[in-house]
Amino acid sequence: MQHAVRGLSPGYFALVMATGIISIGLQLGGFAMLSLLLSIICAVSFGVLVLLTGWRLLRYRADLARDLSDPDVAFGFFTLVAGTNVLGVRLGLAGAHQTTAVLLVLSGLLWFVLGYVIPWLALLGNPHRPLLDRANGSWFVWVVASQSVAIASATLEPVYPRLRPGLAVVAVLSWSVGVFLYGLVGVLVAARLVMHRLRPVDLTPPYWVAMGASSITVLAGARIVEMADAPMVQATRGLVAGLAVVFWALATWLIPALLAAGWWRHVTHRIPVVYDATWWSIIFPLGMYAVAGIYLGQADRLPLVGTIGSTELWVAFAAWAAVLAAMIIHLVTTVFRPPTEAAEAGYEDR
Repeated sequence: MQHAVRGLSPGYFALVMATGIISIGLQLGGFAMLSLLLSIICAVSFGVLVLLTGWRLLRYRADLARDLSDPDVAFGFFTLVAGTNVLGVRLGLAGAHQTTAVLLVLSGLLWFVLGYVIPWLALLGNPHRPLLDRANGSWFVWVVASQSVAIASATLEPVYPRLRPGLAVVAVLSWSVGVFLYGLVGVLVAARLVMHRLRPVDLTPPYWVAMGASSITVLAGARIVEMADAPMVQATRGLVAGLAVVFWALATWLIPALLAAGWWRHVTHRIPVVYDATWWSIIFPLGMYAVAGIYLGQADRLPLVGTIGSTELWVAFAAWAAVLAAMIIHLVTTVFRPPTEAAEAGYEDR
């Protein structure tokens, strides 16, 4: 257990993100009991991961600090921001608006702090130069975190009318920052793929976050379009609505490319499919694409988009169940396995 905590992936909160967004989609689709089950799993996962992260912070600060300065994994810390907001939005659907507000404040502070600390430690302060060869799909989680703040703000706007102008500013601000970051990260990752050798092992599951970041930009835009007439929303509603459709088209276009990359990695070059925390980076984009389509279809009166989202939701749910089963098997055989059995297995492997 100590070994597992010491090596805990900063991106493991993608489990919370994936479970929470599929729970939201099921709730919107009218599958209340199944949505409730996933919301419980989401909340329990969040609590466990917060405890394990706190344990790691207290006992293994050097390892955590090393992750913060590693461009390959540092941006995974933004899953804490996004996971907190996804859980908050799901609780808001259940009527726990005060909890949603508290989680938004906490995630907003984390987003603000990490938004400066991680780029500085992992990129600007990194002695390794050039850094372009380290750009990867996990950097898109920065975009996801920004858009999650916008969604949580838009969720609370109808509940707290007195805070409407402020929540509108936060929603539009974080959404705009997310759009800018998507362009920035997209250029860096594309440049890395074009200018440096691309190996099958480099196409890891976090590249799916490019599609997830585009999808959450759609959802955040749709939620902003639905907000009441605050001055900030009035000034940007048309722009936000138009760009939401553009980002949905981009997310749709990315899906075949990502599937082809997975085929090239695992079938053509026979890289084994082995569970690790990054597999949740595939499930969250699938669920987010479904929910984004449902919302965009309602907000912009695009029934075809809504139908695609409702259908794809079950694909995301099936993938979630498969990865959850793989995670449980992985934990049982590695973390919770009796020491004697683990030693014997290690001897047999040798």
